Amino acid sequence: MERKRNRGRFGRPMKILALCIGNPERLAGKSYKTGIFKHAANGAVMIDAEGLVGDAICNRKHHGGVDQAVYIEGSLTLDWWAQQLGRPYEPGTFGENIVISDLDNRDVAVGDRFISGDLILEVTSCRIPCATFAARMIDPKFVKRYTVAARPGIYCRVINAGVAEAGMPVEHQLFVGEKVSMPELMRTFGRRLSEPDRARYLAAPIHYKLRAMLETQK
Repeated sequence: MERKRNRGRFGRPMKILALCIGNPERLAGKSYKTGIFKHAANGAVMIDAEGLVGDAICNRKHHGGVDQAVYIEGSLTLDWWAQQLGRPYEPGTFGENIVISDLDNRDVAVGDRFISGDLILEVTSCRIPCATFAARMIDPKFVKRYTVAARPGIYCRVINAGVAEAGMPVEHQLFVGEKVSMPELMRTFGRRLSEPDRARYLAAPIHYKLRAMLETQK
């Protein structure tokens, strides 16, 4: 079955607005280093199975890995956050790797694919905010604020590696099965699912850690 395509909420073709990478940096008041401080890269970036080449991932227990190799934010979601924060949004502020134009995170589901040139990314899960994120935003209440907003960022695995750069067109292919949206994933994280919902989640190409949790649910 052919995948449906999403051209964005306003019908415009999507494109990469920014590719962001970071170096290990220490958060104020913390003893550990983090790669959450990311900045827009100049020029092309190679993206392989582990993510953007040259991007720092300091805590590999909770970040990175093949099913969480690339973190995407949609520009429509970031425009919304700019209004909420009361200041312009700089690419990389949330620790994202890629910003895609005319994309609202709420319109994305597990199994959706983003294709740009040779690069093929497949959505596996949503971002669950943590204390490091709150410290990065200099707001101890930001975890709750981000959760209530219900516009979580998007984690992807790399189906096909490729070189990407700002300005490249992006095709958003929608998953052909039953949807598990980013807001739903955030809302149900850590909760026990009904049997129909558990079956729906497992039928999607969900993050391997979430899959293992769901497969052992009694």
